[in-house]
Amino acid sequence: MPVRVGIPIADLCAGIFCAYGVAVALIEREKSGKGQWVKSSLLQAQLFMLDFQAARWLMKGEVPKQAGNNHPTSIPTGVYKTRDGYMNLAVTGAKIWNRMCQAIGAPKLAEHPDYANGALRSKNRDKLHDELDELLMKRDTAEWIERLNEAGVPCGPIYSIDQAFADPQVKTLGMVQKVGDVPYLGQPVTLSRTPSHAHAHPPKQGEHTADVLRELGDEDEKIEELRKKGIV
Repeated sequence: MPVRVGIPIADLCAGIFCAYGVAVALIEREKSGKGQWVKSSLLQAQLFMLDFQAARWLMKGEVPKQAGNNHPTSIPTGVYKTRDGYMNLAVTGAKIWNRMCQAIGAPKLAEHPDYANGALRSKNRDKLHDELDELLMKRDTAEWIERLNEAGVPCGPIYSIDQAFADPQVKTLGMVQKVGDVPYLGQPVTLSRTPSHAHAHPPKQGEHTADVLRELGDEDEKIEELRKKGIV
């Protein structure tokens, strides 16, 4: 069955794409001097996120099937079990395929007739996946990543959320920013001249109600009356 993504990807992507659209419209306004409506939607965002899968249908009439954690066209690319967990592996092309076979100590795998080229590796993906799982379960994730990185094979650990925030690169990026003792998630974009930083807690419910009402012209007596009546 289809599996739900772990985050509200439609909501997030639609907001990001709409922000892109606003930026483009502002740049265009500098030339034309005119404003315009900018619209996006959850549906538009998700169709756009189909990317090359959409192209497979639109250009070739292919209806992509579910591939689980495997890459739909590039094999072996996906999630593999190690002795202490799981890891990502991305093997594209003959050179990286041969590098991987050498790095994991399975040179004969590169000579196997069922895996002689990309089309055959894709055709025999399930068999290849099982063989790789059996080989990779002999060592821990960190050991494999070190070996494969040295060999020039794209790979990486699959973290739990606590492990993700403990990663040295995440710490270097400063993705966790504190306001007092409260940690917040930082922005995913870094500006060299005007960097962002979390500097205040989100307002509590009703925290600024009186200030807003004063800006609208209400006197303190009226605001207090509204409070007593439970209106604000």
